[in-house]
Amino acid sequence: MSPDAEAPLSAEDTTAHARWEAALADLEATLDDATGTDTTGTDTDTDTTVDGTTAGTATPWSAPTGLGPVPRDLVGRASRLLAAQRDRITAVEDARRVTLEHLGALRAVHATRTPQAAVYLDASA
Repeated sequence: MSPDAEAPLSAEDTTAHARWEAALADLEATLDDATGTDTTGTDTDTDTTVDGTTAGTATPWSAPTGLGPVPRDLVGRASRLLAAQRDRITAVEDARRVTLEHLGALRAVHATRTPQAAVYLDASA
């Protein structure tokens, strides 16, 4: 048997593989919810809130424990997920930068406005 041949997985390996698949599926679903597209780029037509999460489904994420090393056949899937997350981070940072630029412009406009109400009160009258 060659070293690259697939050996049957033990029950422990099968369980670890299933846990990794579940963890990756959970991360992919979270990414899909945040972007409104699935990992293939298909629009999922979800209603998202201002912060980009799907309305009513925002839950804090916690890292899974006890997964062990990534199974060899899931490395590509994990790598694609990592790349998609990095793309999402870049998009969020770009949106943040644009928002800050817009806020700066709004503040500059607001600073040039003259007050509409009286500024001084003549108390001697």
